[in-house]
Parts: sequence; C-alpha cells; structure tokens
Amino acid sequence: MKRHIIDGIEEGSIAQELEIEAGDVLLAINDKEIEDIFDYQYLVEDEYLEILIEKKNGEEWLLEVEKEQDEDLGLLFGESLMDNYRNCHNKCVFCFIDQNPKGMRETIYFKDDDTRLSFLQGNYVSLTNLKEKDIKRIIEYKLAPINISVHTTNPELRCKMLNNRFAGNVLEYIDMLYEAGIPMNAQIVLCKGLNDGDELERTLNDLIKYAPILESVTIVPVGLTKHRDGLCQLESFNKQDAINLIEIVNKYQDIAVDKFGVHFVHASDEWYINANVPIPSEENYDGYGQLENGVGMVRLMHSEIDNSIEDYLEQNNGNIYEDSKKVSIVCGMLVKDYMVKATDKIKKVAPNVDIQVYPIRNDFFGEKITVTGLLTGGDIVAQLKGKDLGDALMLPCNCLKADEDIFLDDMTLEEFQNALQVPVIIVQSSGMDFLSSIIEMEK
Repeated sequence: MKRHIIDGIEEGSIAQELEIEAGDVLLAINDKEIEDIFDYQYLVEDEYLEILIEKKNGEEWLLEVEKEQDEDLGLLFGESLMDNYRNCHNKCVFCFIDQNPKGMRETIYFKDDDTRLSFLQGNYVSLTNLKEKDIKRIIEYKLAPINISVHTTNPELRCKMLNNRFAGNVLEYIDMLYEAGIPMNAQIVLCKGLNDGDELERTLNDLIKYAPILESVTIVPVGLTKHRDGLCQLESFNKQDAINLIEIVNKYQDIAVDKFGVHFVHASDEWYINANVPIPSEENYDGYGQLENGVGMVRLMHSEIDNSIEDYLEQNNGNIYEDSKKVSIVCGMLVKDYMVKATDKIKKVAPNVDIQVYPIRNDFFGEKITVTGLLTGGDIVAQLKGKDLGDALMLPCNCLKADEDIFLDDMTLEEFQNALQVPVIIVQSSGMDFLSSIIEMEK
C-alpha cells in the first residue's frame, strides 16, 4: 500500500476539524489505494468518504466524512504529484539533456517522461513507459491535453531515433486516446537525414487523420550543442533546408484549413528566421497554443507591442513619452534583428529613450544554440562587462529558472547584478511588458 505523508493542513478545513496533522499518513480513501494526485482528486469528489489515516504514533484512524461534492479536504502534500516523477527510459539521438556539459546542478540532468506532467505542466512525453492501465487512467480521469513527442510515425525509425525497441507502438496509444476523445498535441524534433523530407510527410499524413482531436503538430529543429562527444552525429539545418520545411508545412496547413478550419501543423520561429522569410501573420497561429515550443513568439511580441503603443497613445491623448533614459536589453542571436525592429517601434512613442540591444553569443552550449532561453549568466556577463548599459538592463524572464532567480549555469540573479553593477529588470515574454518596463522604470 502506498503511503502519502501529509505535509500540512489548510486552516479551517475538514482535515483540521478531524484533527489530522502534518506528519500523519494518508493510506486510503473508500478502501482504495491512492497512487497519485489524480486518484486523490477523483476519490475526494464523493460526498461520503471513509479516510484511513495513520497517525504519527502508529495508530490507524478510519474517519467518516460527509461533505459537498466539490469541497476539498484541506490536505497538503510535499510532492505535487503525490508520487515520484517517472524518468525517461529512452536514449534519443537528439536528446538535449545528453548534450549538457558536466558540473551543472543535478536537476538539469533529470529526464522526465511523465504523462501526468503533460497534463499538469504541458510537458511533452514519448508514451514509451506507459502500460495499458496508464492509458485507461488517462481516459477514465479525462486528463487532457496529452502532449506527445511523436517525432516519426515510422515504427522502425522511431525505435532507432529513441533507441528503444518498444517505441514503435506510439500510434496504438494515439488510437486509444483518439477513440476516447482525449485532446492531444504532437511534437516533432526534426533531425536532418532521419525524419525530415519524405519521412516527415509520411508522419504528417498519418497524424492529420487524428485531427481535430489531435489539435496541433509542432515541428522544431534539433538543438545541437558543442558537447556531443560520443553521441550520434547530426547535422544542422541550412537555409535551403528551412525553406523546404516551410513548403511542407504550408502544404499541410492548406489541407488542414480546408478540412478543419485550423492550420494544425506549425513550424517554430527558427525555421522562418533561418529561411529568411517573413514570420506568418497572427491568424496563422490559431490562438498561439504552441508558444512554449517557440511557435509564434516573434509575431505575438510584435503584435502586442503594436497594441500597447496604440493603448498608450489613446490613454495619453496622443502624447508621446518624453522622458529621457538609456536602457539595454539582451537576447539570443536568433532574434537580434526582430528585437531591433521591436525597439524601433517603441522609439516612435518614446523617442528620448535610448534602447541598446545586445545579442549574446552562446559560448556555454556553443554558437549553434541561438535562442534567448538558453543563455547563461556567465555568457551575458562576459560579453557585457565594461559596456555602458545605461539606467537598467532588461533581462527576458526565460533566461531564469521558472521558480527561482537562477541561470542555467547556476549564477544567481544577485551575482549577475553585482557583476554588471546595473539594476536588472525582469521582462515577461510579452510585448506589453516590454513597453511598460521601459516607460515605467525609474530613471
């Protein structure tokens, strides 16, 4: 029987009335073992509960509860899943974690492949460590959407790319989820000479049959760091490769729009930038559902800046922002031109603000890694040291860990700020915050 240690009790809750305490152990509800948070949430919806608790002194209490259906018990657990994360059993040829340098914090090297995190946090999972009972739980509890790292629907090729002999049955699981009406999204990490070209078209032909329950397919290029010794030799995509990929995406978008009214297949922003073709219009992104995969981030930022400028002028009776100041902002090499265009727009409403864009070369992972979210504090400091950064340095929030002010190389925000001797403003990933951060910052 699984034992779930109770980390805390909400004030005024049912649990407090029952004299349950932190340190007690939840053993079962209605005589059913609880595997994780989803079992717990499903079971506590009943209006009558029998809760089996083991007290800190070893006594077992069977507590009867009558409550409203949507009323929570008020139990708090240290692990959000009430279970350990499931790690990845694959050895993907394109795995970014395998390309990390040694000596980073331990969590950097943990590979999760937990379908529950797909539902809770939007993670993409391979489905290779699922059993039939896991699929049935997803269907029973209606956990959705499920984000699936498909990569290819060719069974033999998928086994090869994931280095897992069980990886070829992904379509069987997608079939089960499709028949149950569970919304899904798919991701393809494209590797040159492996799953591109005709193989990609085979995959898209297979996946489009699941639309619209399969809501989208995102194609991202493989990320290649300089730390690939002993790993599968992969090539970077060139400009012509990017152009060819966009042609395939356009072809399947036309099919999807005609059949389902959505574009379905999306290429991440890198493809358009590297192909040197215009970023698609806002309508192309179907509500920006794949921003976390880098799909439409550039378009959204520019659209939000345009809207923010209009709002500012409307709120200020057409008057521009007249204060003078100097600010700097960092970005990855990929989006440097788009960041300059963004600052040029802002200067139209704030002409006296001097905005300096500093594209940062990624020495930590290698120059092939060009996105802003993989910049390290050390690289930024090394390349900005001694430069006149003005009144403040604007730092995109995706340079830092989501729940902590720390960079990928373990440099803290405080260490970063002390090294550059300039106030740092964390900018959220929106054009609105970009403009407001500049205008509202103290001089």
